[in-house]
Amino acid sequence: MEQMNIKKWIKPAVEALPSKRVILLAFAVLLVFVMVAIPLFNRLMYPLEYEEYIFDSAQETGADPFLVMAVIRQESKFDPDKKSAVGAQGLMQLMPSTVNDIIRNGHFSPAFRDYVFDPATNIRMGSWYIKFLSDRYKGNYVAVIAAYNAGLGNVDKWLRTGVWDGTRQNLDQIKYGETRHYVARVSYYYEKYKQLYKDNYEEYLREQKEKK
Repeated sequence: MEQMNIKKWIKPAVEALPSKRVILLAFAVLLVFVMVAIPLFNRLMYPLEYEEYIFDSAQETGADPFLVMAVIRQESKFDPDKKSAVGAQGLMQLMPSTVNDIIRNGHFSPAFRDYVFDPATNIRMGSWYIKFLSDRYKGNYVAVIAAYNAGLGNVDKWLRTGVWDGTRQNLDQIKYGETRHYVARVSYYYEKYKQLYKDNYEEYLREQKEKK
């Protein structure tokens, strides 16, 4: 008797369901929405500003543009006017001593010191420094990120003495908690920005090729 009552309730409910065709259509619409919404959401979470300056500087210096993006995201969140308590300046939070090294070794004009808060200038100098570190550590972007935060002297010493093996998997070997956190965050941003904006850079490269 109880089973019969249950069937009496179930049958109308089943019959009230949309047809298979409607269900499939609704699922397809939902799938399209998800495919569109997720990339848009990710771009809101990981915005990109000064794209042209970053791409131009990458071409001029040979720096990885996505690593530049990741550093800017962590250092200033794309705020060109940011200045830290210890004196780091601009989008890529360049220290005055680092600016001096970049000007001297990168053969930049000394006048660049006066334009460190200018986005194009800051990105150009910071990109040169990223490339310099990339060459020093043979393309090991994890070591580059660590050196950007802790200084190349410290990273050179850690790698030379075996304190750290230079890998992301063994960040716990780094004694500086701030640097461990910094490398983890920038590495994460690096993968995100490469995933989200790789097509933008490829389009930029195509346009540059067509201009030649």
